[in-house]
Amino acid sequence: MPLRFITNSERFLKIIFGLTLFVVLVMGGLAYRYVKELTKSIDEVQHNYEVHILLEKMVSALKDAESGKRGYIITKDSTFLEPLLTNSDTFQYSLAQLEELTKKNPEQQKNIEELRTKVEKNLAIFQKTLQLANNNNIDSPEFIEAFKEGRRTMNSVRFKIKQMAAHETNILGTSRAKSYKNLNNAPMVVYYVIILSLLILLLTYLHISRSLKILKEKNELLETFKKSTTQSEIISKHGNWIWHVEDNIYEYSDNLYRLLGEEPQSFEPNLENYLSFVHPDDIEKLTQHVEEMKENEDLPFIHYRVIQKNGIIKHFKAYAKLLVDSDGYKRLLGTTADITDEIENYRIIEKRNLELERSNKELSSFNYVASHDLQEPLRKIQTFLSRLEDKEKDNLSNNGQLYIERIKSSTSRMRSLIDDLLQFSRTNKSEEALADSNINILLETAKHDLAEIIADKRARISSDSIPSMRVIPFQIKQLFLNLLSNSLKYSREKTAPIITISYSRTNASALPNVKYSKYYAYHTITIQDNGIGFDQEYAEKIFVLFNRLHNKTEYSGTGIGLSICKKIVENHNGYITAYGNPDIGATFTVYLPIT
Repeated sequence: MPLRFITNSERFLKIIFGLTLFVVLVMGGLAYRYVKELTKSIDEVQHNYEVHILLEKMVSALKDAESGKRGYIITKDSTFLEPLLTNSDTFQYSLAQLEELTKKNPEQQKNIEELRTKVEKNLAIFQKTLQLANNNNIDSPEFIEAFKEGRRTMNSVRFKIKQMAAHETNILGTSRAKSYKNLNNAPMVVYYVIILSLLILLLTYLHISRSLKILKEKNELLETFKKSTTQSEIISKHGNWIWHVEDNIYEYSDNLYRLLGEEPQSFEPNLENYLSFVHPDDIEKLTQHVEEMKENEDLPFIHYRVIQKNGIIKHFKAYAKLLVDSDGYKRLLGTTADITDEIENYRIIEKRNLELERSNKELSSFNYVASHDLQEPLRKIQTFLSRLEDKEKDNLSNNGQLYIERIKSSTSRMRSLIDDLLQFSRTNKSEEALADSNINILLETAKHDLAEIIADKRARISSDSIPSMRVIPFQIKQLFLNLLSNSLKYSREKTAPIITISYSRTNASALPNVKYSKYYAYHTITIQDNGIGFDQEYAEKIFVLFNRLHNKTEYSGTGIGLSICKKIVENHNGYITAYGNPDIGATFTVYLPIT
C-alpha cells in the first residue's frame, strides 16, 4: 500500500476522532449546563416556595394576634392572649428564617428590616392598647387613637408582606422565563448536535468503508506483487534479505534458501547459518564485508562463492541499501543473485575471444600472404608474359597470341581481386579513431584519384557543401572513391556521365526500413548518376560480396566495391540504400549519424 494513502487515512481518522470527541464534550457540556440550569430553577422555585410559606405564616400569625387582641379587649378573657404570645415567638422565628433565606437579596433584606420595624411598632401599640384595656380606658380618646394606629400599622405590615411576596413572585417569574428559554433551546441544540454527530459518524463510516475497499485492493495487489516478485526471484535467480539494524536480526526470502539448495525457511535466518554455506576460501573476505556493512550500514556490490550440500559451487553477487522509515527505524534491504551462469558465459566468451584473436592473427597472416606471397607469382607471370610478348610474339600463332591476351587479362583480374580483398579486409576493421574531418576535402581527394578516368569520360561532377563530421577519414575517402568509380564504370555509351552529390539532414523517424535508432538525426549524402541503372529488385543484392549484375566481359570489376561501401557505412553506425532505374541511372544514399 502506498505510504501516502496510509498517512492520509490515519490523518483523516485522527481528525474525525478529534471532531467526534469535541462533539461529545460539547454535548456533555450542554447537558451539564442545562441540568445545572434546571437544578438552579428548581432551587429557586423551592426557595420562593419557602419564602412564601414563611410570609404566609407571618400573615397568619399577625391575623391570630389581631383576633386575640380584639377578643381580649371585648371579653377580658386572658385565653385570647395565648395565640398572641405564641405567634409572637413564631413571628420572630419566621422573620429570622426569612432573613436567612433572602440574605443574598439586598432589596428583601431592606424589606425585612422595614417589616421588623413595623412589627415592633405594632407590638408596642398592642402593649399600649392592652394596658389601656386593662385599665378600662377603652372609651378614652387615647385608646381609640392607639387602636386605630394599631390597625394602620397592621395594614402596613400586611402590605409589606404582600410587597415582599410580590417581589419573590417577580424573581420567580424572571427565573422561570430564563429557564424556560434555555430549556426550550436545549432540545434544538441537542438535536443539531446529534445530527452533526450522525453526519460525522456517517462520513467516518463512508471513509472507513472506502479505506477498507482500497486496503483490500491494495492487499490483493500486494499479494499479486508478492507472487510476481517470487516468480521474478526464481526466474532471475536472486533472493532478497533484510537486516534490521537496531534489532540485529535477519529476514530471508524463500528463494534465497533455494539458491543455497535448501527448502524455504528450513533454517533460522542468521549470519552464522548463512556463513556455513560460504566457500572456505571466501569466508574471510565475506566476513570482512559484513563487518564493514554493520559499521557503515551499507553494502556495495560484493562477489563470493557458496557450496550447496550436494557439492555444487555457485557464484553469488550481493548488494544492499539502507532504508530509514518515518519513525527513524533502520533496515538494510539486500539482494543476492546467482551469477554462476554469467561467470560460465564470461569464461566461454573469453575462450571465444581467444579463438577470435587467433583467427584475427591468421587473417593478418593471410593478408600478409595475399599482399606479398600471392602477388609475387603474379608479378613473375606478368614479367614472363611481357618478355614472351616482346621476344616471341612474331613466332606465335594467332591462337597463341590470343592465349597470351587471355592470360594477361586473367592476371590483371587476379591482381584487382587480391587488391580489393585486401581493401575489404582493411575496411572490415574499425579500430581507427573517429576524428572531426572536412568531408569536402575527402571528396576532392577521391575525385583527384579518379581524375584520369573522369577526364577520359568527360564526366561532370557537382556537389553541395557538406559540413564537417566525426568519421574515419581514410574510410570515408574510400567510400567516395568506390561510389564515384561505380557511377563512372556503369555509365552509358556515348553519354557523358553526370554525377550529382547532394547533402541534407534526416530525422531518425524518417529513415527507410529502420524501426529503432539510438540517434536523433543523420547526415544524408546522396550520389546520383545518369548511368545504366539497375532493376530495383537487385537493390539489396548489389551490396553482397562478389555479387555482380553484369557479365565480366561487359563491365570490369570484382563485385567487392559496393560491399566495401556498406562495410564502411556500418563501421560508422550508418545506413546505405540504393535505388535504380534501368537506362536512367542509379542513386546511392548514405546516412551517417549526427554525434
